[in-house]
Amino acid sequence: MSGFIESLRAALGDDAVATGDAIAPRHLADWSGVPPVRPLALLRPRSTAQVSVALRLCTQHRVPVVPQGGMTGLAGAAQPMAHGVALSLDRMQAIEQVDAATRTLTVQAGATVQSVQEAASAQGLLFGVDFGARGSAQVGGALATNAGGNGVLRFGMMREQTLGLEVVLADGAVLPMLRPMQKNNTGYDLKQFFIGAEGTLGVITRALLRLHPAPSARATMLAAVPDYDAALALLSRLQARAGAGLAAFELMWRDFVQAALGWQQLREPFDALHPLLALVDLDGPDATQLQAALEDVLTPAMQDGLVLDAAIAQSEAQARAFWKIREATAELPTHMHPPVNFDVSLPMAEIGRFATACRAALDARWPGHASVFFGHIGDSNLHVSTDASTIGGDVEGLEHLVYDLVGDFAGSVSAEHGIGLHKKPFLGRSRTPAELAAMRAIKGALDPLHLMNPGKIFDR
Repeated sequence: MSGFIESLRAALGDDAVATGDAIAPRHLADWSGVPPVRPLALLRPRSTAQVSVALRLCTQHRVPVVPQGGMTGLAGAAQPMAHGVALSLDRMQAIEQVDAATRTLTVQAGATVQSVQEAASAQGLLFGVDFGARGSAQVGGALATNAGGNGVLRFGMMREQTLGLEVVLADGAVLPMLRPMQKNNTGYDLKQFFIGAEGTLGVITRALLRLHPAPSARATMLAAVPDYDAALALLSRLQARAGAGLAAFELMWRDFVQAALGWQQLREPFDALHPLLALVDLDGPDATQLQAALEDVLTPAMQDGLVLDAAIAQSEAQARAFWKIREATAELPTHMHPPVNFDVSLPMAEIGRFATACRAALDARWPGHASVFFGHIGDSNLHVSTDASTIGGDVEGLEHLVYDLVGDFAGSVSAEHGIGLHKKPFLGRSRTPAELAAMRAIKGALDPLHLMNPGKIFDR
């Protein structure tokens, strides 16, 4: 491979090609818990043209390529290969243009999600995707995994934020799909193939993103509810009253709340302990009207027994304190040894019953296990995290238990984290053989040598 490496150095520059111990540890593994792997080389191109040259050389030498973003993924999609190169976009961080008039933003794929949020905010606008790893996760990775997060209920996932992409294929060909028109019926919408493809079809290098008017005001409420059906009823009433102004509806089961408070040394938000807490955000033009809308829903909900206790934030600091409980997910790697994370989607009406059935199955097999349940219930997404040390390290058994149950409930094994390596054996729980065959056909057409992130999503 020495000739190959020298070709890369000649094309990209010595400082853009690292090998051996010069590869920083953060490029050896993502947040998924997969053991670190040192790739043949780490490539850090500075432009789309350099990405194109790099992929062309990799194709000529039949060397696999693993695209990497911020390495915050939880499914192993960015895990490198010992006989392949890792291609990091971390030098391509430019916010190229923010057009306030058309509410669009053009950005290189290595920019962080937080930098996009800040660039939009500086123009009085809002980027519709937000999640806890915003400061590390890169736009390219968020697109490659079709990331969701806290704002999906109102704005949708990364797919809904995307007007155009620039993508480099395995052979180095560049697809310049940065067209800002919403209406463009000219055959296949090619950009959609690459959103959620986890780098298996090509490398996303630039994106044209949709922005939204920033709300003038936000109201935040933390509500204690007796059971899941009550939470679902509360969600329905909030949607009827606030409509598109309902920006978030997060649900946290007692096990998650207790863990989150303990990890961060926070006080209980209410005098009594409650089975579930719902965290609600309303956005709109006037804070007083938003507070009134919450009160209009809250008063009869408490009378009807749907809400046991509640607090409406009276300041931004108090709203942040409420959200700090939910965003304790960043503490999972520190306090679970290691965490086994499940990101599933289920029919909304079934989430409560699934959670009950899942916990009962865990209790029966591993008494004393440490598991937490939480999620973006307004968009049918439930997260379950289990401390592997409390189940004797039987991760395979745990995965079969949870994903078999997801299949029984006609759910999806991945709501927003992708498939990567972790969920590959279980993809058949959510996709039919005909669907998988169609996906493989697309892979074969765009990456005939199977060099782009091979072994992720499916083996071939």
